Amino acid sequence: MAASLQDILQSHRLRLPVMVGVLNVTPDSFSDPGRFLDPQASLAHAGRMVAEGADLIDVGAESTRPGSDRVGAGEQIRRLRGILPALVGLGVPVSIDTTRASVARFALEAGAVMINDISAGRDDPGMFPLAAQSRAAMTLMHMLGQPKSMQEQPHYDDVVRQVSDFLAGRLKAAGDAGVAADRLIVDPGIGFGKTLEHNLALLAGLRVLAGLGRPVMVGVSRKRFIGALTGQDQPQDRLFGTLGAVLAGWWRGATIFRVHDVAAAREALTVAAAVDRAGPAGPAS
Repeated sequence: MAASLQDILQSHRLRLPVMVGVLNVTPDSFSDPGRFLDPQASLAHAGRMVAEGADLIDVGAESTRPGSDRVGAGEQIRRLRGILPALVGLGVPVSIDTTRASVARFALEAGAVMINDISAGRDDPGMFPLAAQSRAAMTLMHMLGQPKSMQEQPHYDDVVRQVSDFLAGRLKAAGDAGVAADRLIVDPGIGFGKTLEHNLALLAGLRVLAGLGRPVMVGVSRKRFIGALTGQDQPQDRLFGTLGAVLAGWWRGATIFRVHDVAAAREALTVAAAVDRAGPAGPAS
């Protein structure tokens, strides 16, 4: 049975692994460009992910891969219009992946219950007020710069401390705008303005982010740093490396995992969580 939204928001206390299925209705995403632009294809794919155990579907109409150009709110809404009502009807919570308040409002009015904002409320001053007024859940992610240029020599003095401080600041900004703390999730933004070494340090240091008191979501699925470690050039060939990163995240306190391959990640985390319950506290304690 899929987790409820309330379970997802309490997953860090319940130690409940949550599967977020990725649905890109874009022509230029890094992993599945153009495959799910057609509403029937996107709905069928979302249905498969739900059948495989997705607790939530995260749908986005703007690619934010490194080097990508931004997509206007009107075009995002156009891409979403044909899929959102049917997506909501699949019976699991739906999250809208956008930095634009007007796009988020459109999705929430269509039945979405969560906003996944890679800018953590910085791109659009209307995002936090919308989340506060609607009581939508919201994921706040760290990103260095903008997608177009974020991978151009990113630098940190202490990546774990700086990302943690940033997310703590965005949690406070959201709270100051009226967003309830128990509706918020944090995400270190793996691959968003980070080198291979930065990504590994963040995964190793997830306990620091978990110390912020909110659920930690990680999006490692099929990403370039996995290819750099495994030699797999094509995103679709990075499943085994993805599972390694997912399990590393789980053992360090993350509970929400944004993935393309839902069934494999669900099985891996089901076993890992069962082992945790069977014996003394493991690395995540």
